[in-house]
Amino acid sequence: MSAVLPQPAARIAPGEVALLAAVFVIAACGLVYELAAGALASYLLGDSVLQFSTVIGVYLFAMGIGSWLSRLIDRQLVAQFLKIELLLAVVGGLLPAALFVAHGSLPASASGAFRVLLYTLVLIVGMLVGLEIPLVMRILKRHFSERYALKELVSQVLTFDYLGALVVAVAFPLLLVPHLGLLRTGVFFGLLNALVAAWTLIVFRAELRQWRWLVAATLGVIVLLAGAMFGAARLTTWAEDRFYGDNVVVRESSDYQRIVVTSGPSGVRLFLNGNLQFHSRDEYRYHETLVHPAMLAHGAPKSVLVLGGGDGMAVREVLKHASVERVTLVELDPHMIRLFRDKPMLAALNGNALASPKLTTVNADAFTWLDTNREVFDVIVIDFPDPTNFSIGKLYSTTFYRLIDQHLAASGFAAVQTTSPLIARHSFWTVVATIEDVGLGATPYHAHVPSFGEWGFVIASRRPLRSDVPPPAGLRFLTREGLPSMFQFPPDMARVPAEPNRLSDQRLVHVFEEEWGRVHE
Repeated sequence: MSAVLPQPAARIAPGEVALLAAVFVIAACGLVYELAAGALASYLLGDSVLQFSTVIGVYLFAMGIGSWLSRLIDRQLVAQFLKIELLLAVVGGLLPAALFVAHGSLPASASGAFRVLLYTLVLIVGMLVGLEIPLVMRILKRHFSERYALKELVSQVLTFDYLGALVVAVAFPLLLVPHLGLLRTGVFFGLLNALVAAWTLIVFRAELRQWRWLVAATLGVIVLLAGAMFGAARLTTWAEDRFYGDNVVVRESSDYQRIVVTSGPSGVRLFLNGNLQFHSRDEYRYHETLVHPAMLAHGAPKSVLVLGGGDGMAVREVLKHASVERVTLVELDPHMIRLFRDKPMLAALNGNALASPKLTTVNADAFTWLDTNREVFDVIVIDFPDPTNFSIGKLYSTTFYRLIDQHLAASGFAAVQTTSPLIARHSFWTVVATIEDVGLGATPYHAHVPSFGEWGFVIASRRPLRSDVPPPAGLRFLTREGLPSMFQFPPDMARVPAEPNRLSDQRLVHVFEEEWGRVHE
């Protein structure tokens, strides 16, 4: 009986390798364009869950259209795939740059035109991405049918597709944006799409009828994107100069946010992700009002916790009280602290407070830090951005304020910045209701800050406020005589019914978006 010899494994063709690798790359590129569009929409139109949700929804809808349209492509599949890659390289790769240029060129009143451009580009990119995978599967089936049953083909392609998406989903916030920036990230992945086209051009040369034309087009796209890569920094500078108006003296991206500081005749301004955080001409009004009422209510606080406020302004005000022995600053972004501690112009604004021997800085998420730490403080100053999205909204929830209660001494007070009671009246009183829901007393007050308008604050405590302690010397705004009037609310800012903001529903984010959205209409 003759022995049965094992059959040699089928050799994997270069075209097969090229196409499967292309699936991985194009999945990565497609997700980058989606994330870049969502991030830019949030950055330029406001840091909102609405922007990401609508961009993702439109993008997925467009992918569905592209997949449906792929049935209309019957001939020259490889050539059509190559052309789609080149189109996607240009449109997707230059999408962030196009949005930056448009936002810098259009007047502030033309936000509608900017949105039309944004969603038009998202639709085009989504449709092109939707065309890619069906074409790759058909090319694989046509050229390598002996190796693949339909179920194996679908499994193989989708595996590489999902792996590419996973890699980018992790790399986008941790590596790509912090090191390349949004513009260069888009261009870099545009170049990857162009390289997929070049690879396809080489592997399938024999069946491409317009090979020379396709070579010229591919080289042209690569040259265009290479030039855009080198010009991205200059373009970002131009767009931000147009957007911010004043001379930009700091433009840096940390792992968490885009930090821009401008300096002009009227003073210094800080922007985080495009949103104004303070103006040096009137920030003292905000920070004195935030810090001193709670400090005075305690009388002689020794230990103070500051949550947020990496610019050091709140710490500067805390240190004006002689009784203070230690201050703990919990700030998520270490880049902010380094800037405002080490850059002389910025350190001068906070009086070198971040270099004080009384100060301990902790770089951590405030929510997580409170949950794992057991220290108790006489005063807690909470200086977070407004609740524009769910990640910030959790810092205004009942769960968060219960953590504050656990870290507050029996005679302690916590001060919370709480948006505008005039523009976002319902949002303001939602924060008050949230603090009361955890069993703390909530004392609301307000002050006029010209850069922001009428601004609100809340003091949370277990005992009533006291008003017999004079403010420290050297304040520019807060006075003993003027303090009582801050606790009076006129009819247009008076309390309205509001439900607590719970972690499970985050109603505050929706209310805030609706109220502030009216301002920009």
